[in-house]
Amino acid sequence: MTLDEFEAIRLADLDGLYQESAAKQMGVSRPTFSRITAAAHRKLADAIVHGKALRIEGGPVHVAGHRCCRLHDTRDETAGQPQTRTGAGHTGAGTTTERTAT
Repeated sequence: MTLDEFEAIRLADLDGLYQESAAKQMGVSRPTFSRITAAAHRKLADAIVHGKALRIEGGPVHVAGHRCCRLHDTRDETAGQPQTRTGAGHTGAGTTTERTAT
């Protein structure tokens, strides 16, 4: 799965944005956003149905203050400064995340 596909899924499915708003945040047209999410949904369905690992890749990622969960919080809670975290699902540079569907 590409980073664009991952971001489209996050915006549309997790954050619940309408396609027009999500497309604007990604800087793409609504039809392009729709094609990106369709490709991502096919890859997610294939991974879930066939028990495949899902790899998210596409280069370094810089996240400004976004928190996906407590484990992967990108901000130092005491100073409010971005920090790098490695561990479950992270490779350090943020280039590839691989998880196995269970």
